[in-house]
Amino acid sequence: MSARAIEVVDLTMTYGDLRAVDGVSLEVGEGEFVGILGPNGAGKTTTLETIEGLRRPDSGSVTVLGQPVWPRNSALLPRIGVQLQASSFFERLTAREQIHTFASLYGVGPAAADEWMTRVGLDDKADTRVEQLSGGQAQRLSIACALVHDPDVVFLDEPTAALDPQARRNLWDLLSGLNDSGRTVVLTTHYMDEAEVLCDRVAIMDHGRILRFDSPAALIRGLDAPARITVAPGQLTLDQGRALSGVDDAIEAPEGVVLTTRQPATVVSQLADADHLDGVRVHTGTLEDVFLELTGREYRA
Repeated sequence: MSARAIEVVDLTMTYGDLRAVDGVSLEVGEGEFVGILGPNGAGKTTTLETIEGLRRPDSGSVTVLGQPVWPRNSALLPRIGVQLQASSFFERLTAREQIHTFASLYGVGPAAADEWMTRVGLDDKADTRVEQLSGGQAQRLSIACALVHDPDVVFLDEPTAALDPQARRNLWDLLSGLNDSGRTVVLTTHYMDEAEVLCDRVAIMDHGRILRFDSPAALIRGLDAPARITVAPGQLTLDQGRALSGVDDAIEAPEGVVLTTRQPATVVSQLADADHLDGVRVHTGTLEDVFLELTGREYRA
């Protein structure tokens, strides 16, 4: 790993009888993009807010860019950007006035602030008061305010919540660009596809503990889940599917015959030889499968 941008050692946080963070340790390298995933109540936001220096830990230590975050470290503030899960803005200001105000707190000029308005697609809402922005527009403004001073380390708590699919994908491009330019990014998210696309490594949390911390590809490989191959209707009968070498199971579904196998290359090769590849879809394990395997499927309020 490169030099450490963030180091967390045996972090704990309790609220009465609830141990919200239970001995969390992790390291994030400079320029790394790390995601923290977990069900509701897993401890993600509490962990992130403690790393940001917003909460005093009960025990353990946190350093960011080689400096302790608690007691509140004013020297770190210009070097980090924070987008909280629930954002608050100054009342009765327009979107442009909001970001200009945030920029001025860091000694950043209005031209740079206006550039960030453009980058998050809010030029047409610049003169709109924040209380009149939609949820997604307010979210994008919040992200721009967190990034306006060009921080070295960026913390984002569910940054694409309330965004429509187009705005989500545009924000992915923006975040990838930040990371490509050498910044360290840490985010929490409930979107598994987002973490799989953006993150170098992912920490999966539950009950205040980190269960796994690795690259999405390594986590998926470790799941050892069978592949599911779907053959379009009319291409293959159920009996033909079951007769293929390497097929563990075959079922009929509305979308066609679904084959379960741990030898997908062997099965696809046989389908190609029999000219049954039209409409074939191969589904391997995903980060969502890993998440559910580790945290369970029960409903979390």
